[in-house]
Amino acid sequence: MCIIFVYALVFTEISLVYASPSQGPFRTVSNNHQFYDVQAHRGGRGNVVESTLPSFAWGLIDGATTLELDNGITQDGEVVVWHDENILPEKCSDTAPVVPDDPAYPYVGKFISNLTLAQIKTLDCGSKRQTNYPHQLAYPGARIPTLREVFDFVSCVDLSHQMLWNIESKINARYPNRTAGVDDFVQKQHEIFISSPYYQSITYQSFDWRTLVSMKTLDDKLITSALIDEDTAFTSRGSTSPWLAGLRLESFPGPSLSEQIAQAAHAIQADILSPTGTFLIPSSSHEGSSHFTTPEMISEAHRFGMKVVPWTVNGLDRAEELFKDGADGVITDYPNVVRRWAKQQGLRVAPKYPRQRVFSCLYQHMR
Repeated sequence: MCIIFVYALVFTEISLVYASPSQGPFRTVSNNHQFYDVQAHRGGRGNVVESTLPSFAWGLIDGATTLELDNGITQDGEVVVWHDENILPEKCSDTAPVVPDDPAYPYVGKFISNLTLAQIKTLDCGSKRQTNYPHQLAYPGARIPTLREVFDFVSCVDLSHQMLWNIESKINARYPNRTAGVDDFVQKQHEIFISSPYYQSITYQSFDWRTLVSMKTLDDKLITSALIDEDTAFTSRGSTSPWLAGLRLESFPGPSLSEQIAQAAHAIQADILSPTGTFLIPSSSHEGSSHFTTPEMISEAHRFGMKVVPWTVNGLDRAEELFKDGADGVITDYPNVVRRWAKQQGLRVAPKYPRQRVFSCLYQHMR
């Protein structure tokens, strides 16, 4: 019943768009590297239920430069597109066991690494609008896709393969029993990357810098992005963070913490530094709190030839500050809003894909 409803929604959207004369012709360009980098976080989580084919469809319609997404690895070794380590009841619902009397059922609450792809494919992850994102479009019946399925769907729309990708290994360095390990992520993701027409358009990102080092060792042509925030940079009692591939930030010359972070990312040969763009570090001085991402961090990263793409930036005041500080783009839940702002600033923005093409491909790939 839910799947039928999804098809009905998509078919209705196709019909409405084909009936509209307002959609202009789509002009292809060489690739999206020439544009200000508006990255659609999980496809655009603020607008559509996250990490589903419909969310990436709307990322294309909204003119994102880059589609940002996360990967998990199932019990049977399939690479799926999902942010969370486990299936959260706030986002997904069970429909039925994949086989009668399946002892793993219900699947909601289980870790991705403990479920097979067949079990995961029974979940409805499109019906629940998130409390923090009241404008999300719901797509009842939408399933968790594999990475190959997302590539295939976008290729249907993006015939010239101009879209950029930012793909994260969702690995837990602190609790390794909750996810697949470094070797599994790197080998399985890389196998899909090199077989995709998007191979040269992929950035590989992770909070677990071990995966970035491993991926660079396997394929030094692949662009890597070092994610970092207050949880992965700092540890209690001065211990070495499990997230930074054995590096200690205080061992770098700095002089500031911001510069040490950029220096550490350079040490693992990252091409991009991707820090939290909104977290405020409390200060004991009269000056008050300061942002984790600073002009000094951006300047130091640029000195090493790295780009800086902070996350998850949803407010235009902060997006504007980061741009003035020199950031090369932002990861956002609202790519349509940030793209509109970037265009107003006179920045070059990626083209929007025609709705009729997007919804036609979405209908084909959700059948």
